[in-house]
Amino acid sequence: MTLLEELQVEVMNSPDLPFLDADRTSTPGWLIRLACAAHAAAASLAECRDLCEWFGVSRTRATIQNWFQSYAEHYEQDFTTEPDRVAVDEKQIQLGEEQTAWLYAAIDVETKVVLHARLSQNRGTEPATAFLRELKEEHRVSDAEFLVDGMGYLTALAKTDLSGHLDYSERNIVEKLFQTYTMRVERFHETWNGSQPSAERWLTAYTSYYNHHRSHQALENQTPIKALELEGSI
Repeated sequence: MTLLEELQVEVMNSPDLPFLDADRTSTPGWLIRLACAAHAAAASLAECRDLCEWFGVSRTRATIQNWFQSYAEHYEQDFTTEPDRVAVDEKQIQLGEEQTAWLYAAIDVETKVVLHARLSQNRGTEPATAFLRELKEEHRVSDAEFLVDGMGYLTALAKTDLSGHLDYSERNIVEKLFQTYTMRVERFHETWNGSQPSAERWLTAYTSYYNHHRSHQALENQTPIKALELEGSI
């Protein structure tokens, strides 16, 4: 499957760009969307520049980075859902040569939708509790069953009036998600220069790409959002 097919981009169309107010006249809307989604997925800024040139449009890496920043800021979680089972976990990632952070993520076990992802400077019960409180604000998870891998999470669940249990098998979906995040992070962390806001913008954009554009074999090659819509819980 090509990137154009996966992102469902039609090169003859120039849809509106709600995330971008500038540069609409000189660059086709579909190409801006494609460059942003490609960078969120895996491509470097230089590769996105080459992609634009392949379509006959010359743009600098700085211009594409500005597009991407607007794309990332626009694509915050724009939906709410009521999942039955949620897997949560955290993983340390690299922000710079000597700076690290902890990536927390929650995923709907059935539809593979990433419900929430954020960075924290620390790991432990308190960051986990803060993460779960944010999740409750974004989605209807009060009746969900949480799958966790440590006693600290059980304490965090109790503090947020959520329920769950230790699970080391069905929650492997979140481990696979972290593998995907890690592969991208290893490629881009040097460009963040230790900046957590920069890393968080990338995380927001990649999560949108993952939910809205990345098809899954386990979902009959549908995107997680499409599976969520068909399930009727969005």
